[in-house]
Amino acid sequence: MLKKQTMITAAEALPGRVTPLVVEDTHFVNQSSLTAKPLAGQQEILLGMGCFWGAERLFWQLDGVVSTSVGYAGGFTLNPTYEEVCTGQTAHAEVVRVVFDPQVISLEALLHHFWERHDPTQGMQQGNDLGTQYRSVIYVYSDEQYQQALTSKQQYQNLLGAGKIITTEILPAGDYYYAETYHQQYLAKNPEGYCGLGGTGVCFPPSLA
Repeated sequence: MLKKQTMITAAEALPGRVTPLVVEDTHFVNQSSLTAKPLAGQQEILLGMGCFWGAERLFWQLDGVVSTSVGYAGGFTLNPTYEEVCTGQTAHAEVVRVVFDPQVISLEALLHHFWERHDPTQGMQQGNDLGTQYRSVIYVYSDEQYQQALTSKQQYQNLLGAGKIITTEILPAGDYYYAETYHQQYLAKNPEGYCGLGGTGVCFPPSLA
């Protein structure tokens, strides 16, 4: 387990494959396209907060979220499988791709849900889920998103206090690889399935909400 909680280098990573995994494109809940690029005025962001099943459900339920999907990002292996990611030898995190309309829900509001619904201080794990794939991450697509993420992180760190230090990785988004179809909208297909979402119990006050 300790090995799975240690980040590997590119030289140590599994090679993966050139051919992407085949994924059904229709969102099981709202029938949107999983793979479509954001339309004019829309934005996308990648958020990792442990097991991606519960995290995806959190975001597809929010007004202003156009589409969600789950996948792998932040590592080295090309087009990895779930089994490969679980070995800890890809360096990828489990993430949710969120496409949203900022006229309906702001990135700030999305990030408040992100911080409050998991524990961003746990390093390479989330609750009982251990491994680099479960680390807390925010992968952004613009300088504006990057600055907003940093500001939001500092606000939440101030609320947590000095006793708990946020370990969330905030970086420009690289390649995003869609997870297998059975993972997409998993908790809509399997309502009694595992949801690892938790939190610190610390929420943003109304003045920041």
